[in-house]
Order: sequence, then structure tokens, then C-alpha cells
Amino acid sequence: MAAYWIAHVTIHDLEQYQQYMQLAPAAFQKYGAKFLARGGEAVCPEGQAYERHVVIEFTDLATAQACYDSEEYRKARAARADCADVMISIVAG
Repeated sequence: MAAYWIAHVTIHDLEQYQQYMQLAPAAFQKYGAKFLARGGEAVCPEGQAYERHVVIEFTDLATAQACYDSEEYRKARAARADCADVMISIVAG
């Protein structure tokens, strides 16, 4: 069964966030990620509003979790640590 990352992001320092954007694709490519939604207009009728919303599909929950835990993505997360507010859920579909 497919699994998804559902990410909500507000960027505070775009210059520093560029480092994340350079590093993260290595993890996504390695784990066969497929982007279903990236940014775009959004409405937040409940909860905290974020600027960007991303939905990424993986083949299964184990692969989605492995991508998040990977060394490649760990480096990307470290690069964005102090420049963005991020909320990620990993959900089985």
C-alpha cells in the first residue's frame, strides 16, 4: 500500500533554505518519491496556517520512513533547521 509524506512549511530565511533544496532531492530520488502536490494556492480552514504544502508518494510506509531517516535527508533537515517551520506526517494510504 502506498504511503505519503504530507508536509507543511513556512520559510523564514529563503537563502538558507536553498541549502535544503539542494540536498533533499538526493533522498527523494534514492527512495523513489513521487511529488503529487508542491506549493500552490491553499486554504487552511482549521489549525496553524503554513505557506507551502507538499504531498509526496512512496511505494509503502517502510520506504517513506526510510527516506525520512536516511543520511541524505538527515543532512537536508539539518540545513533547514533554523530557517523554516515544518510539520511532516507520514501516512499509509
